[in-house]
Amino acid sequence: MRRLLLVTAAASLAAIGVASSQDATMSFFVTSVGSGKGADLGGLAGADAHCASLAEAAGVAGKTWHAYLSTSDTDARDRIGTGPWFNAKGVKIADDVASLHSDANAITKQTALNEKGEVVNGRGEKPNRHDVLTGSKPDGTKIADQTCGDWTLSGAEGAAMTGHHDRTGLDDSAAAKSWNSSHASRGGCSQEALRSTGGDGLFYCFAVN
Repeated sequence: MRRLLLVTAAASLAAIGVASSQDATMSFFVTSVGSGKGADLGGLAGADAHCASLAEAAGVAGKTWHAYLSTSDTDARDRIGTGPWFNAKGVKIADDVASLHSDANAITKQTALNEKGEVVNGRGEKPNRHDVLTGSKPDGTKIADQTCGDWTLSGAEGAAMTGHHDRTGLDDSAAAKSWNSSHASRGGCSQEALRSTGGDGLFYCFAVN
């Protein structure tokens, strides 16, 4: 019995150590779930709150989180702080905004993890969830009329630019391999429309502090 208690205590301390390590490092993730309402995220405020809620549920507290999303008057690249950013496993994604939007970033299917440290389904898997909402050009600036009404629409109207977190598409073009600017959603901004092209209403979250 005494041995069992000691083993249990050691396991608990180890778990606390892992959680503490994650608290200190994770500053980037792909949401494990979207809003459930397609591209209606409740605007930027709602998207930011979703990032914070998921991070806190994963045991990461004390950070300010912003969604990597552009709107009609905001560029995603200006919302995410200065870097560097690390995933839930402590792998560095990019040093700064410039490197994030260059070939120097380390975003791949294996590194673009969700807040739980899990790999997100990509092309060739069921369901495919590689279309990540951004509303952005490759340089992280906004694209007019491709933000689903600044992330408030969930019907047949509107469109959202998406990126491929797994850097894989129908061909070897730069767009197909882009993490933040691959193609627009088709058929509107609903959950069904996003899923029809390989998405699930997921988006990127970055810690700004």
